[in-house]
Amino acid sequence: MTRTSAPDASPSPEGEPAARTEPAPTARLRAEGLTLCYEQRTVATGLGVVIPDRSFTVIIGPNACGKSTLLKALARMLKPKAGEVYLDGAAIASYRSREVARRLGLLPQTSTAPDGITVGDLVARGRYPHQRMLKQWSPQDEAAVVEAMGQTGVLELADRPVDDLSGGQRQRVWLSMVLAQQTSVLLLDEPTTYLDIAHQVEVLNLCADLHERRGHTIVAVLHDLNQACRYASHLVVMKPGGTIAAEGDPSTVMTAELVREVFGLPCRIIEDPETGTPLMIPTARTRHFAGPGHQVNPQSVAHTP
Repeated sequence: MTRTSAPDASPSPEGEPAARTEPAPTARLRAEGLTLCYEQRTVATGLGVVIPDRSFTVIIGPNACGKSTLLKALARMLKPKAGEVYLDGAAIASYRSREVARRLGLLPQTSTAPDGITVGDLVARGRYPHQRMLKQWSPQDEAAVVEAMGQTGVLELADRPVDDLSGGQRQRVWLSMVLAQQTSVLLLDEPTTYLDIAHQVEVLNLCADLHERRGHTIVAVLHDLNQACRYASHLVVMKPGGTIAAEGDPSTVMTAELVREVFGLPCRIIEDPETGTPLMIPTARTRHFAGPGHQVNPQSVAHTP
């Protein structure tokens, strides 16, 4: 794959972030006092969150509680109505777009590829933040793209049009593009969408590897509570109204009371026999029909509060 650098329609001189820095930041990525709106609806007010450095932070919560909206604000894809997001001690709004992309990579929930583009060319777009006006495609760029595609198992698809791929294959290609940016902070909005269970585990294992072995800070939105507890080093639980119900180590955060409060779901929390992490099991419910000639006594069904 031989490429030239991507064109820059509006070049601007490179530089460090402007003023508005704060002394002794508590983390590379944090937010304070956010008011977030989506489609003219206020999703969150006064929201604050600190992403621990080198953590695998997973955000969970019921539908429409603001998980993806918060992730977009952290990535500067959504401008808060109030409050501020800080990246490396400076207001993220004070960075140029290319500088943000050098420090932080985002996998959005849905993405659209240009018609006819091949897998290799799409992944190569992840190198755009590292290009200059007159800089040609370098061996370092090529190596980054090949490594990213190898990590997600799409290297053999390099010459295929993205349009021809399955949903799961496309999701892995988009993840490859984010990895090709080679940022140390990755924001992933439902990265396991469209993937079968085997590929879900592969993607989450890859994220865990980037976190544990390479020191990346990963922030992911997930729906599966058990996957969140198994992989996260730091859990952020959001509830309707855009507030944070709890955050911290999954072993202390994930309780039956929390699941009932946030999701309205009675459950038991046991220890995962494989990992020792919390495992959420919904409590049994009464079956309305148990087959011909068989009646179920509701009091015989175990129910754990």
